Amino acid sequence: MSLTLEEKKAVVAEVSEKLSGAQAAMLAEYRGLTVEQMTKLRRKAYDGKVYLRVVKNTLARRAVEGTGFECLKDQMSGPLAFAASADPVAVAKILSEFAKDNESLKIKAGAMGGKLMSLEQIKALAVLPGREQLLAQLLGTMQAPVQKFVQTLNEVPAKFVRALAAVRDAKAKAA
Repeated sequence: MSLTLEEKKAVVAEVSEKLSGAQAAMLAEYRGLTVEQMTKLRRKAYDGKVYLRVVKNTLARRAVEGTGFECLKDQMSGPLAFAASADPVAVAKILSEFAKDNESLKIKAGAMGGKLMSLEQIKALAVLPGREQLLAQLLGTMQAPVQKFVQTLNEVPAKFVRALAAVRDAKAKAA
């Protein structure tokens, strides 16, 4: 069943809106995936805050016009799933991990910062830690000097208390 003109405009508007807040977008060929597998991929994408949608290529081409993802236009052929996210690592990671388990899913192209990405670049991006993990590592690194300083300050009174306890024990033995 084909879409009406209004429905097509709505799809283009939705995809364009999702792209406006995205840092990376990728195309994956899903030919050969079962409905159950596609549902699992959609669930993983939803959980990872990745926008994933199967869009007709003509509508997707219109949606990327005038955006930083216009370089993907030439790659749009065949049955494609369109994925985009504000976290570029999340898109690459979800698609790459799913493609490892399901050889029917093939990552076809990706774009970030207005430039087309090669498959090697997408795979390299997929092995990077995610945004949340990087923030946690940064916070841990920032806390380390403060934590050491507090431990050092705490050591002075602790040594004094241990010295007093040793003097008390020595006097108790002498008496």
